[in-house]
Amino acid sequence: FALKKYPWIDAKRCGVAGGSYGGYMTSWIVTQTDRFNAAVSMRALNNWHSFYGTSDIGHHFASEWYVGGEPWNNADEYLEHSPIAHVANCKTPTLILHSEKDFRCPIEQGEQFYIALKKLGVPTEFVRFPDETHELSRSGKPKHRQERLERIVGWFGKYLKK
Repeated sequence: FALKKYPWIDAKRCGVAGGSYGGYMTSWIVTQTDRFNAAVSMRALNNWHSFYGTSDIGHHFASEWYVGGEPWNNADEYLEHSPIAHVANCKTPTLILHSEKDFRCPIEQGEQFYIALKKLGVPTEFVRFPDETHELSRSGKPKHRQERLERIVGWFGKYLKK
Protein backbone atom coordinates (compact mmCIF):
# COMPACT_ATOMS: atom_id res chain seq x y z
CA PHE A 1 0.00 0.00 0.00
CA ALA A 2 2.70 2.48 1.01
CA LEU A 3 4.78 1.77 -2.10
CA LYS A 4 1.77 2.50 -4.32
CA LYS A 5 0.62 5.55 -2.41
CA TYR A 6 4.03 7.22 -2.06
CA PRO A 7 6.00 6.99 -5.32
CA TRP A 8 9.07 8.53 -3.67
CA ILE A 9 9.62 5.35 -1.61
CA ASP A 10 12.37 3.24 -3.15
CA ALA A 11 11.15 -0.38 -3.06
CA LYS A 12 14.76 -1.59 -3.33
CA ARG A 13 15.78 0.27 -0.16
CA CYS A 14 13.20 -0.68 2.47
CA GLY A 15 14.20 -1.54 6.01
CA VAL A 16 12.28 -2.70 9.04
CA ALA A 17 13.14 -2.34 12.71
CA GLY A 18 11.47 -2.76 16.05
CA GLY A 19 12.00 -3.49 19.70
CA SER A 20 10.10 -5.64 22.19
CA TYR A 21 6.78 -6.47 20.47
CA GLY A 22 8.17 -4.57 17.49
CA GLY A 23 11.23 -6.83 17.66
CA TYR A 24 8.96 -9.86 17.62
CA MET A 25 7.14 -8.41 14.61
CA THR A 26 10.45 -7.63 12.89
CA SER A 27 11.67 -11.19 13.40
CA TRP A 28 8.27 -12.45 12.25
CA ILE A 29 8.10 -10.34 9.10
CA VAL A 30 11.57 -11.32 7.84
CA THR A 31 10.53 -14.98 8.14
CA GLN A 32 7.36 -14.32 6.14
CA THR A 33 8.53 -12.07 3.29
CA ASP A 34 11.69 -10.90 1.57
CA ARG A 35 10.21 -7.45 0.85
CA PHE A 36 12.70 -5.73 3.18
CA ASN A 37 16.35 -5.26 2.31
CA ALA A 38 17.56 -5.00 5.90
CA ALA A 39 16.17 -5.53 9.39
CA VAL A 40 17.05 -4.69 12.97
CA SER A 41 15.38 -6.86 15.60
CA MET A 42 15.79 -5.54 19.14
CA ARG A 43 14.89 -7.22 22.44
CA ALA A 44 12.63 -9.62 20.58
CA LEU A 45 10.67 -12.67 21.58
CA ASN A 46 11.60 -15.30 18.96
CA ASN A 47 10.54 -18.59 20.56
CA TRP A 48 7.30 -18.77 22.53
CA HIS A 49 8.14 -22.20 23.92
CA SER A 50 11.39 -21.14 25.62
CA PHE A 51 9.90 -17.75 26.54
CA TYR A 52 7.25 -19.47 28.64
CA GLY A 53 8.21 -19.23 32.30
CA THR A 54 11.47 -17.34 31.69
CA SER A 55 10.18 -13.78 31.32
CA ASP A 56 9.40 -11.37 34.12
CA ILE A 57 6.06 -10.74 32.43
CA GLY A 58 4.90 -14.12 33.71
CA HIS A 59 3.88 -17.41 32.13
CA HIS A 60 0.28 -16.22 31.73
CA PHE A 61 1.35 -13.83 28.94
CA ALA A 62 1.79 -16.78 26.57
CA SER A 63 -0.70 -19.23 28.02
CA GLU A 64 -3.64 -16.90 28.62
CA TRP A 65 -3.12 -13.79 26.53
CA TYR A 66 -1.34 -14.77 23.34
CA VAL A 67 -0.81 -18.36 22.25
CA GLY A 68 -3.25 -20.12 24.55
CA GLY A 69 -2.85 -23.16 26.76
CA GLU A 70 0.31 -24.52 28.24
CA PRO A 71 3.26 -25.39 25.98
CA TRP A 72 3.19 -29.08 26.92
CA ASN A 73 -0.44 -29.27 25.76
CA ASN A 74 -0.14 -26.91 22.81
CA ALA A 75 3.40 -27.27 21.46
CA ASP A 76 2.41 -26.96 17.80
CA GLU A 77 0.67 -23.63 18.39
CA TYR A 78 3.60 -22.27 20.40
CA LEU A 79 5.92 -23.21 17.56
CA GLU A 80 3.62 -21.82 14.84
CA HIS A 81 3.62 -18.40 16.54
CA SER A 82 7.43 -18.36 16.92
CA PRO A 83 9.66 -16.63 14.36
CA ILE A 84 12.36 -19.26 15.06
CA ALA A 85 10.10 -21.93 13.55
CA HIS A 86 10.02 -20.05 10.23
CA VAL A 87 13.61 -18.79 10.23
CA ALA A 88 14.60 -20.96 7.25
CA ASN A 89 12.48 -18.58 5.11
CA CYS A 90 14.59 -15.56 6.09
CA LYS A 91 16.85 -14.01 3.46
CA THR A 92 16.93 -10.48 4.93
CA PRO A 93 20.20 -9.23 6.44
CA THR A 94 19.27 -8.94 10.12
CA LEU A 95 21.00 -7.14 12.96
CA ILE A 96 20.03 -8.40 16.41
CA LEU A 97 20.43 -6.13 19.43
CA HIS A 98 19.80 -7.48 22.92
CA SER A 99 20.62 -6.59 26.51
CA GLU A 100 22.22 -9.12 28.84
CA LYS A 101 19.96 -8.20 31.77
CA ASP A 102 16.73 -8.17 29.78
CA PHE A 103 14.33 -10.12 31.96
CA ARG A 104 11.29 -9.27 29.83
CA CYS A 105 12.70 -10.94 26.71
CA PRO A 106 15.66 -13.01 27.94
CA ILE A 107 18.81 -12.77 25.85
CA GLU A 108 18.53 -16.41 24.75
CA GLN A 109 15.69 -15.24 22.50
CA GLY A 110 18.13 -13.18 20.45
CA GLU A 111 20.84 -15.82 20.62
CA GLN A 112 18.56 -18.50 19.15
CA PHE A 113 17.57 -16.33 16.20
CA TYR A 114 21.16 -15.24 15.58
CA ILE A 115 22.56 -18.79 15.55
CA ALA A 116 19.81 -19.93 13.18
CA LEU A 117 20.48 -17.05 10.77
CA LYS A 118 24.24 -17.72 10.90
CA LYS A 119 23.77 -21.42 10.17
CA LEU A 120 21.46 -20.53 7.27
CA GLY A 121 24.03 -18.14 5.78
CA VAL A 122 21.89 -15.02 6.22
CA PRO A 123 23.98 -11.89 6.82
CA THR A 124 23.59 -11.19 10.53
CA GLU A 125 25.29 -9.66 13.52
CA PHE A 126 24.47 -10.00 17.19
CA VAL A 127 25.26 -7.19 19.61
CA ARG A 128 25.05 -7.83 23.38
CA PHE A 129 24.78 -4.89 25.71
CA PRO A 130 26.28 -5.74 29.13
CA ASP A 131 24.52 -4.54 32.28
CA GLU A 132 21.52 -3.28 30.28
CA THR A 133 17.85 -4.21 30.57
CA HIS A 134 14.78 -4.21 28.36
CA GLU A 135 14.81 -0.42 28.77
CA LEU A 136 18.12 0.18 26.95
CA SER A 137 16.68 2.54 24.34
CA ARG A 138 15.00 4.70 26.99
CA SER A 139 17.13 4.56 30.11
CA GLY A 140 20.31 2.70 29.25
CA LYS A 141 23.78 4.05 29.78
CA PRO A 142 24.40 6.93 27.36
CA LYS A 143 27.37 5.15 25.72
CA HIS A 144 25.19 2.08 25.04
CA ARG A 145 22.28 4.15 23.74
CA GLN A 146 24.69 5.90 21.40
CA GLU A 147 26.23 2.61 20.27
CA ARG A 148 22.75 1.16 19.66
CA LEU A 149 21.82 4.06 17.40
CA GLU A 150 25.17 3.94 15.58
CA ARG A 151 24.73 0.19 14.97
CA ILE A 152 21.24 0.72 13.55
CA VAL A 153 22.36 3.55 11.26
CA GLY A 154 25.43 1.55 10.21
CA TRP A 155 23.40 -1.56 9.40
CA PHE A 156 20.86 0.31 7.31
CA GLY A 157 23.65 2.33 5.71
CA LYS A 158 25.35 -0.87 4.64
CA TYR A 159 22.29 -2.64 3.23
CA LEU A 160 20.15 0.25 2.00
CA LYS A 161 22.80 2.16 0.02
CA LYS A 162 21.87 3.63 -3.34
